[in-house]
Amino acid sequence: MYTLRKKLLVTGLLLILISSGMFQNSLARDLPKLTAEEANTIKIYKEASRSVVYVTNVALRRDFFSLNVHQIPQGAGSGFIWDDSGIVVTNYHVVHGASRVTITLYDHSNWNAEVVGLAPSKDIAVLRIDAPRSKIKALPLGNSARLEVGRKVLAIGNPFGLDTTLTVGVVSALGREIDSISGRKIHNVIQTDAAINPGNSGGPLLNSLGQLIGINTAIYSPSGASVGIGFAIPVNTVKKIVPQLIKHGRIIRPIMGIEPAPDNWARQYDIKGVPLLRVTPNFPAARAGMIGIRRNGRGDLVFGDIIIAIDNKAVTNNDSLLSILEDHKPGDTVTVTTERDNQKRQFKVTLTEPR
Repeated sequence: MYTLRKKLLVTGLLLILISSGMFQNSLARDLPKLTAEEANTIKIYKEASRSVVYVTNVALRRDFFSLNVHQIPQGAGSGFIWDDSGIVVTNYHVVHGASRVTITLYDHSNWNAEVVGLAPSKDIAVLRIDAPRSKIKALPLGNSARLEVGRKVLAIGNPFGLDTTLTVGVVSALGREIDSISGRKIHNVIQTDAAINPGNSGGPLLNSLGQLIGINTAIYSPSGASVGIGFAIPVNTVKKIVPQLIKHGRIIRPIMGIEPAPDNWARQYDIKGVPLLRVTPNFPAARAGMIGIRRNGRGDLVFGDIIIAIDNKAVTNNDSLLSILEDHKPGDTVTVTTERDNQKRQFKVTLTEPR
């Protein structure tokens, strides 16, 4: 009886194993292979995740009672390797107010970062780490001018401290504007429905070729978490700003030699454009014949030139004036359209370097 029961038990186990194997083989046959879309996503993640870093912002705080100085984690975000010299790019607001910045690479090694340059008006910061070249892998750069609504995009970052997290979506709109931490507008921003959450800031937005097309920088959300509307600074803007920050530590904007009036002046007097308070002698605007506020024969203040356009691009406030100038370099000659004494005037002004 015992032998019979044992044989039945062994037979039953064999049948279970055989049927289980048959089931698994059947399941394997029924499961589809990777789609081309999935294969593309996996490939991009594997290649790009080594270039994505974790950025920790540390501030120094003095204890009220002991007066000892402590290092306090102030915030965290994402970033990415720009080139093989150890340059890291992230958002300005990620490192704002930091006493020390630490970069964590894909292999969880930590490196103290040197702040190379800051551009608050563009929400871009450039850092440098002294890590071995074997640990450094730069992202290939794309062209954000070629983007279209509906194109696939991938965001890699560290939302809520969860490292190298991937989200996928599409370009949901182009040409958006968002406010930077300095109050300036950031133009031509990419809108995406790829989930972007706190901690994603400063991380890369990639196209289906694995190329950098933007820096994830903000979300629109009443709750503070992703609701499907995220924003990224376009890579074509980043390409112009990062070399300046590496070389000069700040944005180098060509100048005309003018002191524009504050925007609230223009609003107060219902003026369309940017009035000039002063024009600096021996600078391009003065040499071209532009003038600032002056007094008439009765001693009353009278507006001089009010800039309304540069190269036929409308100038509506100081932000638009600066944005247009940032598209130029010293030595460029621009056509400045102004209004003075209710008459339109045009001046050829050759921009110069700030002094």
